[in-house]
Amino acid sequence: MLIIPCPWCGPRGEHEFTYVGEAGVVRPVPSQSISDADWARYLYGKRNEKGPHRELWVHAGGCGSCLVVERDTATHAVISVAKAGEP
Repeated sequence: MLIIPCPWCGPRGEHEFTYVGEAGVVRPVPSQSISDADWARYLYGKRNEKGPHRELWVHAGGCGSCLVVERDTATHAVISVAKAGEP
């Protein structure tokens, strides 16, 4: 089981968290000028790389905070956790 150290609640099992997606992905500004290709790239174009990866998680079964978790996708080791919106 993956253990994620919540900055407010301490270490918790992954069953308390909800995976949101890749961190740092910026949603396109809604307008008439967004092409179908650009919208599809936003929705489906995920990096899915092997190794260290930044992800957004929500502590849904706890304090409800949003976290940026850096995790190695090959070993599932948590490298770092930060509050969303912080450097």
